Amino acid sequence: MADPEDVMFSASVKAEQKRLGSRVLFEDREWKTEITDDLRQFLAVIDTCFLATADAEGRPYVQHRGGPPGFIKTIGTHTLAFADFAGNRQYITLGHLAENDRAHLFVLHFATKQRVKLWGRARVIEDDVELMERLVDPAYKARPQRAIVFTIEAWDVNCQQHITARYAEAEIAPAVDRLAQRIRELEEEVARLKGEPG
Repeated sequence: MADPEDVMFSASVKAEQKRLGSRVLFEDREWKTEITDDLRQFLAVIDTCFLATADAEGRPYVQHRGGPPGFIKTIGTHTLAFADFAGNRQYITLGHLAENDRAHLFVLHFATKQRVKLWGRARVIEDDVELMERLVDPAYKARPQRAIVFTIEAWDVNCQQHITARYAEAEIAPAVDRLAQRIRELEEEVARLKGEPG
Protein backbone atom coordinates (compact mmCIF):
# COMPACT_ATOMS: atom_id res chain seq x y z
CA MET A 1 0.00 0.00 0.00
CA ALA A 2 1.25 3.48 -0.85
CA ASP A 3 2.37 5.90 1.85
CA PRO A 4 -0.81 7.75 2.91
CA GLU A 5 0.95 11.10 2.74
CA ASP A 6 1.96 10.43 -0.87
CA VAL A 7 -1.65 9.51 -1.65
CA MET A 8 -2.92 12.77 -0.17
CA PHE A 9 -0.12 15.10 -1.24
CA SER A 10 1.64 14.86 -4.60
CA ALA A 11 5.18 16.19 -5.00
CA SER A 12 3.71 19.38 -6.45
CA VAL A 13 1.37 19.80 -3.48
CA LYS A 14 4.26 19.26 -1.07
CA ALA A 15 6.28 21.88 -2.94
CA GLU A 16 3.43 24.39 -2.58
CA GLN A 17 3.09 23.57 1.11
CA LYS A 18 6.81 24.19 1.55
CA ARG A 19 6.70 27.42 -0.47
CA LEU A 20 3.77 28.75 1.56
CA GLY A 21 5.08 27.61 4.95
CA SER A 22 2.63 24.87 5.90
CA ARG A 23 4.74 21.82 5.06
CA VAL A 24 5.97 21.51 8.65
CA LEU A 25 2.37 20.96 9.81
CA PHE A 26 2.13 17.70 7.87
CA GLU A 27 5.58 16.15 8.21
CA ASP A 28 5.81 13.07 10.45
CA ARG A 29 2.06 13.06 11.01
CA GLU A 30 0.27 9.74 11.48
CA TRP A 31 -2.31 9.65 8.69
CA LYS A 32 -5.25 7.31 9.09
CA THR A 33 -5.70 4.38 6.72
CA GLU A 34 -7.99 2.08 8.70
CA ILE A 35 -11.62 2.53 9.63
CA THR A 36 -11.84 3.57 13.27
CA ASP A 37 -14.81 3.53 15.63
CA ASP A 38 -15.03 7.32 15.26
CA LEU A 39 -15.28 7.06 11.48
CA ARG A 40 -17.82 4.24 11.76
CA GLN A 41 -20.00 6.33 14.12
CA PHE A 42 -19.69 9.38 11.84
CA LEU A 43 -20.78 7.40 8.79
CA ALA A 44 -23.74 5.89 10.68
CA VAL A 45 -25.59 9.24 10.52
CA ILE A 46 -24.49 10.35 7.06
CA ASP A 47 -27.10 10.53 4.30
CA THR A 48 -25.09 12.36 1.65
CA CYS A 49 -21.56 12.54 0.26
CA PHE A 50 -19.64 13.55 -2.84
CA LEU A 51 -17.67 11.05 -4.92
CA ALA A 52 -14.86 12.41 -7.09
CA THR A 53 -13.40 10.46 -9.99
CA ALA A 54 -11.35 11.26 -13.07
CA ASP A 55 -11.06 9.70 -16.50
CA ALA A 56 -7.81 8.24 -17.83
CA GLU A 57 -6.72 11.69 -19.02
CA GLY A 58 -7.38 13.28 -15.63
CA ARG A 59 -10.66 15.05 -16.40
CA PRO A 60 -12.41 15.26 -13.01
CA TYR A 61 -16.02 14.74 -12.09
CA VAL A 62 -17.78 15.07 -8.74
CA GLN A 63 -21.11 13.41 -8.18
CA HIS A 64 -23.47 13.50 -5.23
CA ARG A 65 -24.31 10.17 -3.64
CA GLY A 66 -27.00 9.75 -1.03
CA GLY A 67 -29.31 7.38 0.75
CA PRO A 68 -30.82 6.76 4.15
CA PRO A 69 -28.67 7.68 7.19
CA GLY A 70 -25.83 5.18 7.41
CA PHE A 71 -26.00 4.26 3.71
CA ILE A 72 -22.19 4.14 3.55
CA LYS A 73 -21.36 0.81 5.16
CA THR A 74 -18.06 -0.48 6.50
CA ILE A 75 -17.31 -3.92 5.09
CA GLY A 76 -13.76 -4.40 6.31
CA THR A 77 -10.93 -2.60 8.07
CA HIS A 78 -10.12 -0.52 4.97
CA THR A 79 -13.27 -0.85 2.89
CA LEU A 80 -16.54 1.03 2.56
CA ALA A 81 -19.43 0.31 0.23
CA PHE A 82 -22.74 1.86 -0.71
CA ALA A 83 -25.62 1.13 -3.03
CA ASP A 84 -25.63 3.12 -6.26
CA PHE A 85 -29.23 4.10 -6.90
CA ALA A 86 -30.87 4.86 -10.25
CA GLY A 87 -30.07 8.42 -11.34
CA ASN A 88 -29.58 10.61 -14.39
CA ARG A 89 -28.25 7.76 -16.57
CA GLN A 90 -25.11 9.64 -17.65
CA TYR A 91 -22.87 6.96 -16.06
CA ILE A 92 -19.85 9.27 -15.87
CA THR A 93 -18.65 7.77 -12.59
CA LEU A 94 -18.98 4.24 -13.97
CA GLY A 95 -17.01 5.17 -17.09
CA HIS A 96 -14.28 6.84 -15.06
CA LEU A 97 -13.94 3.89 -12.69
CA ALA A 98 -13.69 1.51 -15.65
CA GLU A 99 -10.46 3.23 -16.72
CA ASN A 100 -9.17 4.89 -13.53
CA ASP A 101 -10.00 3.46 -10.11
CA ARG A 102 -8.61 6.38 -8.11
CA ALA A 103 -11.40 8.11 -6.25
CA HIS A 104 -12.14 10.46 -3.39
CA LEU A 105 -15.07 10.66 -0.97
CA PHE A 106 -15.86 14.02 0.58
CA VAL A 107 -18.34 13.58 3.41
CA LEU A 108 -20.07 16.44 5.23
CA HIS A 109 -22.39 16.34 8.20
CA PHE A 110 -23.87 19.80 8.11
CA ALA A 111 -25.62 19.66 11.50
CA THR A 112 -22.36 19.08 13.38
CA LYS A 113 -20.21 20.92 10.79
CA GLN A 114 -17.89 17.91 10.45
CA ARG A 115 -16.18 16.83 7.26
CA VAL A 116 -14.10 13.81 6.42
CA LYS A 117 -11.93 13.36 3.33
CA LEU A 118 -11.15 9.85 2.09
CA TRP A 119 -8.67 8.97 -0.64
CA GLY A 120 -8.71 5.55 -2.19
CA ARG A 121 -9.70 3.31 -5.02
CA ALA A 122 -13.21 2.44 -6.05
CA ARG A 123 -14.77 -0.29 -8.08
CA VAL A 124 -18.23 -1.09 -9.33
CA ILE A 125 -19.83 -4.38 -8.29
CA GLU A 126 -22.88 -5.60 -10.20
CA ASP A 127 -25.05 -8.67 -9.65
CA ASP A 128 -23.78 -9.44 -6.13
CA VAL A 129 -27.01 -10.22 -4.28
CA GLU A 130 -25.33 -10.88 -0.92
CA LEU A 131 -23.47 -7.55 -0.97
CA MET A 132 -26.59 -5.64 -2.02
CA GLU A 133 -28.55 -7.17 0.86
CA ARG A 134 -25.92 -5.74 3.23
CA LEU A 135 -26.12 -2.29 1.64
CA VAL A 136 -29.79 -1.69 0.90
CA ASP A 137 -32.33 -0.52 3.48
CA PRO A 138 -35.64 -2.10 2.38
CA ALA A 139 -37.54 0.89 3.83
CA TYR A 140 -35.70 3.30 1.53
CA LYS A 141 -37.77 3.81 -1.61
CA ALA A 142 -35.15 3.96 -4.34
CA ARG A 143 -34.01 1.40 -6.88
CA PRO A 144 -30.45 0.15 -6.27
CA GLN A 145 -28.59 -0.76 -9.44
CA ARG A 146 -25.13 -1.75 -8.25
CA ALA A 147 -22.62 -1.26 -5.44
CA ILE A 148 -19.64 1.05 -5.25
CA VAL A 149 -16.86 -0.45 -3.14
CA PHE A 150 -14.26 2.02 -1.89
CA THR A 151 -10.89 0.89 -0.51
CA ILE A 152 -9.36 3.54 1.73
CA GLU A 153 -5.72 4.51 1.21
CA ALA A 154 -5.82 7.54 3.52
CA TRP A 155 -8.36 9.66 5.33
CA ASP A 156 -8.43 12.81 7.41
CA VAL A 157 -10.85 14.96 9.36
CA ASN A 158 -10.96 18.52 8.12
CA CYS A 159 -11.66 21.71 10.04
CA GLN A 160 -15.15 23.18 10.45
CA GLN A 161 -14.19 26.54 9.01
CA HIS A 162 -16.73 27.99 6.54
CA ILE A 163 -19.29 25.19 6.98
CA THR A 164 -22.75 26.61 7.58
CA ALA A 165 -24.84 24.42 9.87
CA ARG A 166 -27.85 22.92 8.08
CA TYR A 167 -30.29 20.39 9.42
CA ALA A 168 -32.18 17.54 7.81
CA GLU A 169 -35.90 17.32 8.48
CA ALA A 170 -35.37 14.27 10.71
CA GLU A 171 -32.77 16.16 12.76
CA ILE A 172 -35.11 19.06 13.56
CA ALA A 173 -38.34 17.06 13.87
CA PRO A 174 -38.02 16.45 17.66
CA ALA A 175 -37.56 20.19 18.34
CA VAL A 176 -40.47 21.07 16.05
CA ASP A 177 -42.65 18.47 17.76
CA ARG A 178 -41.81 19.92 21.19
CA LEU A 179 -42.66 23.43 19.97
CA ALA A 180 -45.93 22.25 18.44
CA GLN A 181 -46.88 20.53 21.71
CA ARG A 182 -46.04 23.68 23.69
CA ILE A 183 -48.14 25.80 21.32
CA ARG A 184 -51.09 23.44 21.81
CA GLU A 185 -50.69 23.68 25.60
CA LEU A 186 -50.58 27.49 25.48
CA GLU A 187 -53.59 27.67 23.15
CA GLU A 188 -55.54 25.45 25.55
CA GLU A 189 -54.51 27.66 28.47
CA VAL A 190 -55.55 30.83 26.60
CA ALA A 191 -58.90 29.25 25.75
CA ARG A 192 -59.38 28.22 29.36
CA LEU A 193 -58.49 31.68 30.65
CA LYS A 194 -60.85 33.34 28.15
CA GLY A 195 -63.64 31.09 29.33
CA GLU A 196 -63.21 32.01 33.00
CA PRO A 197 -65.20 34.95 34.42
CA GLY A 198 -63.06 38.10 34.89
